[in-house]
Amino acid sequence: MLRKKHIQILAVLVIALLIIGGAYAYVTFFYEQPASEPTPPSEPTADDRISPLVTQGIVFEIKRIRNRGIIDVMLKPGTAWRDKPSFYFITNIDDKEYISKDVASAGGVSSEQLFTTWDSIFQENKILEHTPQEQATSSLSLTIMERQTMGLLGRRHQDTEKEKISITYDYKTGHWKGDDSLNDTDGYGHYIGENYEIWFNVYQTCYNDDLLPYWTKVNVYHLNGTFECKDYDPNGDGIPLPWDWKWGYDPFAHDNHSRDDPDRDGLTKLQEYKMRKYFADPFHQDIYIESDGMARNGLFDPAHVFWEESQQILIERFAEHNICVYIDNGWPGGQSNGGGEVLPHIETLSQDSGMMLQFYENHFADERKGTFRYVVVGHNAGFCHPSKNNKYDTMAVDTSLYKAYFRRSAFTPRTQRIVLASATMHELGHSLGIAPWTWGGNDNLTFAEGKQAKQEFLDQWGNYKSVMNYYYIFNKKIVDYSDGSHGPGDQNDWEAFDLTAFRGNDYIIENPGFHWPLEPES
Repeated sequence: MLRKKHIQILAVLVIALLIIGGAYAYVTFFYEQPASEPTPPSEPTADDRISPLVTQGIVFEIKRIRNRGIIDVMLKPGTAWRDKPSFYFITNIDDKEYISKDVASAGGVSSEQLFTTWDSIFQENKILEHTPQEQATSSLSLTIMERQTMGLLGRRHQDTEKEKISITYDYKTGHWKGDDSLNDTDGYGHYIGENYEIWFNVYQTCYNDDLLPYWTKVNVYHLNGTFECKDYDPNGDGIPLPWDWKWGYDPFAHDNHSRDDPDRDGLTKLQEYKMRKYFADPFHQDIYIESDGMARNGLFDPAHVFWEESQQILIERFAEHNICVYIDNGWPGGQSNGGGEVLPHIETLSQDSGMMLQFYENHFADERKGTFRYVVVGHNAGFCHPSKNNKYDTMAVDTSLYKAYFRRSAFTPRTQRIVLASATMHELGHSLGIAPWTWGGNDNLTFAEGKQAKQEFLDQWGNYKSVMNYYYIFNKKIVDYSDGSHGPGDQNDWEAFDLTAFRGNDYIIENPGFHWPLEPES
């Protein structure tokens, strides 16, 4: 009897153990614990050293230099526009001078090399200079010298200083201040001067290639000085710590990089990060354009290309208003299926035909849609109209001999470049939110309906002196938007622009035949 009781007790214990073990197994393997908040790193002992792991040095990268004189030259009759600027730069790092034009090899062979271009984009240059170990700051300057030939045969020359910037680099933080600084008005590592526009970068030698200063890594982010941060993304937002550090973000905070657009240019912070190679700045407005040309159709069909001078006119107009325009017309080392392609000749392109879709689908990279606008320089074409959905990110401009040039009295290469620039600016204005349904002075042809109609048009819209006004683009070769200063009937295009407009669906659908409802349907 006692033995039976013991067996019953033992059975109860076994069953209890099985229940407890099963519950433990369920909790361990099947029950998902709520995510805990990340534990902030503990405060290590302060380490005030600057460069304990490597020989200390500084790198000054000159990324791009652009001459700003294109419009003054192009708007003057003559051929002076064909003479591209010649310039070089002088850098000083703690009073140690480097002159870019003086190039000498180890074997003693030397030559003089100048930039001869309106824009040195993708002709990068750099200076590496040793600095004393544990030096806290360095003084840097960059001077642009322009060469002007003199004399009857141009055998003499004079070099004139045209631009100079000075900054102080801090080896602890890796940032600089002076004529350029983080969160200044024209962008970090970007300087808009009176005569030249300059892009540059400065960094110091580091233990690994993440370019994050030792002092910042240890004392600000509390990481081991040897830890490589190049791909370290503590908040999991798709952007590594070094980029957040450069632009002043907190890499441990859960910022919504995929949606935030602090400068309202239509590019999120995540997209700006992905386009860092192309000078993207999350706090400075940028416009990106991919451009393709079109094959010629016989002897009397001019080249359908985006002339360099036309590009520079457009870039300069926006630079005057502190907006950067970047045009991929064949960037070296750029996007696969990027700009500069020669498309098959099509005699006439129209927005109603929808034929631009073939170029948009097959010659405009998918990964650029939503960040770049797409421009085709073609034959008998001129419009900004959606290729996909109702988004105004597609433009076509005309370089046909009769329609584009003769009808606008553009008989010389100079005037043809001006006409192309103004036509491109017109279509770009539509992708920036200015349309016939937002402002009646643009795309308005009533001035061509007789003498009385012309006078009525001029009375109402004559002060709207903009490339968006057909009257001025056809008759006056104007190559600018209006600033709203010309009186009644004018508007300030620059204030009306919405740089994000190309990303979203417009509230009006433009039906075939250039018709649209006066009010959007409810």
